[in-house]
Amino acid sequence: MASPTASLYQIQTIFHYKNNNKPLFSLSSPTHQFPSNSNFFLQRKLSLTMPRKESVIVVSATTAEKKRHPGEKKGFVEEMRFVAMRLHTKDQAKEDAEFKNTGLERSASLDKDLAWFKEQGYTIPEPSTPGLTYADYLKDLSQNDPQAFICHFYNIYFAHSAGGRMIGKKIAGQLLNNQALEFYKWDGDLSQLLQNVRDKLNKVAEEWTREEKDHCLEETEKSFKLSGEILRLILS
Repeated sequence: MASPTASLYQIQTIFHYKNNNKPLFSLSSPTHQFPSNSNFFLQRKLSLTMPRKESVIVVSATTAEKKRHPGEKKGFVEEMRFVAMRLHTKDQAKEDAEFKNTGLERSASLDKDLAWFKEQGYTIPEPSTPGLTYADYLKDLSQNDPQAFICHFYNIYFAHSAGGRMIGKKIAGQLLNNQALEFYKWDGDLSQLLQNVRDKLNKVAEEWTREEKDHCLEETEKSFKLSGEILRLILS
């Protein structure tokens, strides 16, 4: 069995590290007596230090997980894409034209219907306050608040394609001798047009923060209020 002095020398050699040339711990006397088992001090030192190191590793991993960057799970290129998209200016976003020529637009069809009504001898009234107010509001949102604008875009166009079609069919049957209005005709398969727009909406919203998504959802009440005022004007 190795002598206590030799064992102490081995232990000091194992734990020695260079930090201003100071050992991790010092031995006051080479003749200091330790238990005959030369591994006692080594085992004691490891039992004191290892749990602490493991705790540090766990905390660091947890902290890193909380600070994960958007897109990080898909790779660094996805992180760069996310940051680049967030830095797009509003003018650049408008140039992307994600929601132009979707096939859901109704302006041209409405012009044809108004022309038909005029041919039938009906007087076409000038736009009134509810419609003008809503139009001005939408124009402002389109330039300054894209998340809120998307809410109105969705509610208006999807309403026309759902309940709006039922209303149009009843009006045609009861008041227009079953004349099918152009407003309720779409070029192409309507279901596919709607799905294409849904896909675009989801794609755009991928770049939004949770706060921006909530802001869009909160605009729903305003959308129903303004469109409801127009509907009440029609029925009055």
